[in-house]
Amino acid sequence: MELFSIASGSGGNCVCVGNDNNHVMIDCGISGKRIEAGMNSMDYSVSDMDGLLITHEHADHIAGLGVISRRYGLPIYATRGTINAIRANKSLGSIDKGLFRRIEADRDFSIGTLKVHPIRISHDAAEPVAFVIRDDKRGVGVVTDLGVYDDYIARNISGLDAIMLEANHDVRMLEAGPYPYPLKQRILGDKGHLSNENSGRLLCRALHDGLRHILLGHLSKENNYEKLALKTVSLEVTLSDTPYKAKDFNISIASRDQVSERIAV
Repeated sequence: MELFSIASGSGGNCVCVGNDNNHVMIDCGISGKRIEAGMNSMDYSVSDMDGLLITHEHADHIAGLGVISRRYGLPIYATRGTINAIRANKSLGSIDKGLFRRIEADRDFSIGTLKVHPIRISHDAAEPVAFVIRDDKRGVGVVTDLGVYDDYIARNISGLDAIMLEANHDVRMLEAGPYPYPLKQRILGDKGHLSNENSGRLLCRALHDGLRHILLGHLSKENNYEKLALKTVSLEVTLSDTPYKAKDFNISIASRDQVSERIAV
């Protein structure tokens, strides 16, 4: 299987996951032009996708959905709450209601040779989910936009070969930064975003010998930077009570506006 990010951050999110037979796009939070260019840089077209998986209805995850859906007619997989919120969003333009496929957390479904497992997450959206995608050999997870994690999340991301995990902010940068107080409280709250430290702590619960790659994503432009996120998460791993050190794994960063490396597992 493979995973790559076209964009990851509050300015827009779009990730591709697939294998030799099928591919899916997770979120369409940037322009259709940028999505197609990102796909082309990896020798794909959006038309090669077998479906669109939508985590939730915030603009940085669906801004390009209207254009992509009208241009390519791909099925859109989302929860009932997310579908209702998307259909109520007039800025997206008309989306054929026949394209929507309703999904539920913890109920697996298949897209070709890919088995998709939606996971409930804690975020301030209608009915948000993250996704774990497997075929008969490998599994990858794309887990961002969660304010807190628990045993349920840790259990659902165990045993993966690769994971894209949120490392949104440095708490001290956020607290001292220019954001208004209510926004700071939202980000720090149980329905906000994972800090670098909490990202590392959650990651420690998913480590195992077969985990080949960790991609840190959804970094805040104002309250984080790549070297800090990488250093903080790595330190949490190295100082944890697990038998692992950060150097035991490939850990990299998904850029806000550049296509990531291709992660093949």
